Amino acid sequence: MIKMVVTDIDGTIYSEKNGLKNNVKACMQNLIKNGIHVAIATGRTYASAKYVADEIGIECPLICYQGGLINTYDGKILDVKYLPQDIARKIVAELRDRNIHMNVYIEDVLYVENDNDYIKAYVGNKGIDYFKVNSFDDLSFSKLNKILAIDNNPQLIEDLIKELQTKYPEIYVVKSTDIFCEIANKEATKGNAIKFLANKLGFTEKEVLAIGDQNNDIEMVETAGIGVAMGNGTEEIKAKANYITDTVDNEGFVKAINKFVWGKENV
Repeated sequence: MIKMVVTDIDGTIYSEKNGLKNNVKACMQNLIKNGIHVAIATGRTYASAKYVADEIGIECPLICYQGGLINTYDGKILDVKYLPQDIARKIVAELRDRNIHMNVYIEDVLYVENDNDYIKAYVGNKGIDYFKVNSFDDLSFSKLNKILAIDNNPQLIEDLIKELQTKYPEIYVVKSTDIFCEIANKEATKGNAIKFLANKLGFTEKEVLAIGDQNNDIEMVETAGIGVAMGNGTEEIKAKANYITDTVDNEGFVKAINKFVWGKENV
């Protein structure tokens, strides 16, 4: 029996083309009404994740920064894992030298050195603010949630991820979109977040359905009792999932819930 549904946002319930469809919102609201826990798991900040929960019309735990921060809906911190300062400083210096754009998140606040098209496109509709600083070197990294490297060249991002994974095996480096390289604490994964929440709520991860579309969703798809990949997902996550549903634009989330929670086959 499914006791909790954990879902990614972008590409899973939120479509770049269609936003959040009413059927998806109603589906998530119905899960909660029927006593099934719902959690949102994202690379986004708490403020941005809450913005989405408010748009859906639900109050639920929010797994942010892949699992680096787990908050209650009203902002109480349940668990937090920071990126080691020494490694973070090295990575910032390396990426700066290579002119790769960085978002740096400290205590759930987004900072940039360059107020450019990358950051403007990133914050566009995510319900978050950002602050420009002259240099990240002037900031304390004692409570650094994550670093996000962004570049419009997918091959550069692919190569960067492999390079950082090899050079810094003691941290978590993963692709969340073709142009996003996520850099965080080694334990800051959505899979670990599922284990944490399930234990806190009194059941096991095997009673969880998790659904996502990108490589940063792989750990939670592997951890959950039922792991679902979106039809628009990467080949890597599809290879790890128990089931591949329809695309985000065809309401694949709703179809997966109908099948595995309500036992209904979709027409």
